[in-house]
Amino acid sequence: MADTKPQKTKSLGLWMCTALVVGNMVGTGVFLLPSSLAPMGWNAIIALVLTILGGLGLAYVFGSLAKRFPKAGGPYVYTAEAFGPAAGFMVAWSYWISLWVGNVGIATGTLSYVTYFIPEINSVTGLSAGITFAMIWTLILINIRGTFLAGSFQLITTILKFLPLIFVAAIGIYVFSSSSSVTSNPLVISDLKLPVITAAATLTVWGILGIEAATVPAGNIENPEKTIPRATMLGMSITGVIYLLVFASILLLMPADQLASSNAPFAEFIGQYLGNRMDSVIAIFAVISGFGALNGWIMLMGEMPNAMAKSGVFPKYLAKRSKYDTPARGLIVSGILLSCILLMNYQESMLDLFKFIILLSTTSSLYMFLSSALAAFKLQNDKRLGAPKIISFIAILTAIYAVWTVIGAGYDGTLWSGKPIFWGLVLLVAGLPVYLFTRRRRN
Repeated sequence: MADTKPQKTKSLGLWMCTALVVGNMVGTGVFLLPSSLAPMGWNAIIALVLTILGGLGLAYVFGSLAKRFPKAGGPYVYTAEAFGPAAGFMVAWSYWISLWVGNVGIATGTLSYVTYFIPEINSVTGLSAGITFAMIWTLILINIRGTFLAGSFQLITTILKFLPLIFVAAIGIYVFSSSSSVTSNPLVISDLKLPVITAAATLTVWGILGIEAATVPAGNIENPEKTIPRATMLGMSITGVIYLLVFASILLLMPADQLASSNAPFAEFIGQYLGNRMDSVIAIFAVISGFGALNGWIMLMGEMPNAMAKSGVFPKYLAKRSKYDTPARGLIVSGILLSCILLMNYQESMLDLFKFIILLSTTSSLYMFLSSALAAFKLQNDKRLGAPKIISFIAILTAIYAVWTVIGAGYDGTLWSGKPIFWGLVLLVAGLPVYLFTRRRRN
């Protein structure tokens, strides 16, 4: 009788795991973020520093949790260990939805850069939808074929996407070191305002969404109790330093009004100092960046339901892995749901609904950060985490940071609205009937 047991594929090592973290954090949005931050001036720089510090705190929290509980599922496992399976399920349910909904935004953002080279995509009915579907399902098939293959793709795209970021950072360092008065936006203390910093933090936190990426596919990571903490901290540190150098260079060396109206801030910045336009080059790297981010998030949207099914809170159907030892069923189910949301996006009447769902996706990730920080504090207080005592202090600060950014999700600097927070909570609670139904079926 043939052996039907899944083949054990190659595991992700430190560098592939780090590439997964970095690749998920750095997507297409980073190439346009300076334009959004331009009107906020030094408030944005301060917000970015706070975001990097918050990200390092989160990296330490996730690393400590993964070292003690190196299981697939990441945030679900930590929350369930601290507060019980129902709480863990609701956080994981919300996070899983944010994964496949958020992938729609990444896919459409990547396609928008492709249209730079093929403008006819926008004019031919159905062509953009067809290309986006092909892009998504190609990456789903890569992830079904094997974690090592997906990890190799992630490592290559991460290296490539960092080249323009490093190039901009190098220009900034050179300009700052060669002149004593080069900034176009000098620091004015009276311009610093907490509401504006809060609004800027909401934008900059988008750049660290994905910091938890290494904790989810723990079952496919080599020596996870050591690799995940190192990769998470290393990935956040590398990304934080690059972000600070890149955004500080662009925000301080380009006139704010010019930057705010720019559709290609990286290209204009490089062109300003090299004397030629770099739009096409930046567009190429933006497409590569989008593909890398989409690949990493697709990996997570398959691993999360697989881990939850193995824990008994999702249907057993999703617990089975393919012959390549990958969560093929979770990837296909998530891909179908993702495709449905993508179809909604191509109906003009659904555009506002789509944008609102994307906002919920971001808010749901912030709730996941908060729950993981609180879980670390409780587990350490219960003497179950075994981390240094400083973890309690870091966990509290990280929880405060998460609450601050959740509040900022409904704030534009002048007007606050609680709708994203309210509907994010509704999204959390909406999973409870599913949990009770699945639990009853299993019992």
